[in-house]
Amino acid sequence: MTRALVVIDGEHSPPVVRDAIQELPYKVIGAWLAGGTEKLQGEIDYGVPLLEELDDGFAEAEVVVDMSDEPVLGPRERMLLASRVLAAGLRYEGADFQFSAPAYASFPLPSLAVIGTGKRVGKTAVTGHVARLLAQDRDVVVVAMGRGGPAEPQVAVVRPTLSSLLDLSRAGHHAASDYLETAALTGVVTIGCRRAGGGLAGGVTTSNVLQGAALAAEREPDVVVFDGSGAAIPPIDVDARILVSGRGHDPLAYLNPYRVLVSDLVVLVGGGDVGAIRALKKIPILEADLRLRPVSPLQGRRVAVFTTGPAPTDHLDAEVVSVSRNLANRGALRKDLERIDADVYLVEIKAAAIDLVAVAAEARGVQVVFAENEVVAPELDDAIRQLVPAGAPA
Repeated sequence: MTRALVVIDGEHSPPVVRDAIQELPYKVIGAWLAGGTEKLQGEIDYGVPLLEELDDGFAEAEVVVDMSDEPVLGPRERMLLASRVLAAGLRYEGADFQFSAPAYASFPLPSLAVIGTGKRVGKTAVTGHVARLLAQDRDVVVVAMGRGGPAEPQVAVVRPTLSSLLDLSRAGHHAASDYLETAALTGVVTIGCRRAGGGLAGGVTTSNVLQGAALAAEREPDVVVFDGSGAAIPPIDVDARILVSGRGHDPLAYLNPYRVLVSDLVVLVGGGDVGAIRALKKIPILEADLRLRPVSPLQGRRVAVFTTGPAPTDHLDAEVVSVSRNLANRGALRKDLERIDADVYLVEIKAAAIDLVAVAAEARGVQVVFAENEVVAPELDDAIRQLVPAGAPA
């Protein structure tokens, strides 16, 4: 029979809990008392051994059944508990819910994944930073997973140009997919993959990342960097993970603690509660900022900036005449384009950057300069090198 641990509380009468445990369709190997004392008196017998810590039973169990309730464990506490259980590779279930840990396929080469707590937190920027850094002294391949990725994994060996991205767009493809952004801004061989759906713990409904991983392995690089998609985690059993959380995101909300627990480094873009994260897992936690960096000089010209978020522009060597943060809002972006008059369009390679902004620029004879989000975090390079030391497995 399936071996189970049960989570109980002292707000339930022990005889009620004991009878409920006996009704479970599992072999219960132990119970953990989460708290509460209202119904506890005299000698307590639950019919199974009581564990001092829930984790003590993880090695033997296959499922954790939560038989507790409010007020001992509220929703946030239960999500934290679920995260701990899933990080141990176990199933977590209760009266009307069930969570399973995402499945990760084995991978034969040194590998690293960059994952996020959601969309537009700076994850792709960190992936680009990781790829450029590691490519200084080793052969690197990036496998990027995106909601607009290709039906079959595509290998970008040659750095994409504005012209080639426009050609892709005109052929009906998503020309600002994350893998194209990474390839264009890093020059590293990048394999584009797709995914659909995203679970609370980062699993995906479907993806072709396993095929993309196989293509990466065939190239026999020194290290493969897997780029997540929003809050979805690449389904690969990598050697290390970097979790990126951005402004407005709580890395301890919902099942984000699971993401912390399966990661080896946390990068907080725009700040966050370092102490609370470190209390969950003692791993390096770095604070970072993002800064737009043009890939070619602007030389003081009149520039219109197009981004998906609140990117500052004060540091740019240009006369910034307009800033549109509507790359992900096509209706608002079209209105912005109607009123903009500039010599150069500085554009993040995201969302409608190619099929709207670059197309408009071409029609008006305006130069397009790509912008990367430079990650400003003085200790980040050393932290990455410790995760993937040169000349050694990750």
